Amino acid sequence: MKQTILAAFLVFASFIAHAGVETSTDSNDVILAGYDAVAYFTEDKAVEGDARYTAQHDGAIYRFSSEKNRDLFQKNPEKYAPAYGGYCAFGTTFEKKLAVNGKAFKIVDGRLYVNKSLSVYETWSEDIPNNIAKAESAWPKIVHVAPKDL
Repeated sequence: MKQTILAAFLVFASFIAHAGVETSTDSNDVILAGYDAVAYFTEDKAVEGDARYTAQHDGAIYRFSSEKNRDLFQKNPEKYAPAYGGYCAFGTTFEKKLAVNGKAFKIVDGRLYVNKSLSVYETWSEDIPNNIAKAESAWPKIVHVAPKDL
């Protein structure tokens, strides 16, 4: 019994230790500023999620606008999860982890990229292929580093 409790505690502690480092979450561990990750793909717009429909993935809580979207996510979370743990795609090019507003997004080659704001998104959009290449190079260097340490 004691081993079971200890094991459960260690799993929980590990989850807490990683939340907000590899994924951009708020103080409640919610990612994408609470926007529906599936709706970016199915509706091509930012749709606010509902706390009634949630799923956990990579230490983050995702909110969805419907049960259907939650179920789609749970079947294939890697398809819908944002690049760079939901941190700003443009910020990642500078080896920074910046929170996003959930409204500034683009799907490129089936992958979701989010940005800090619409104005940052506009700058990032000026050279998407080059910015993605820079971010892909930078992400392995910062993935396990807390945002405050960058």
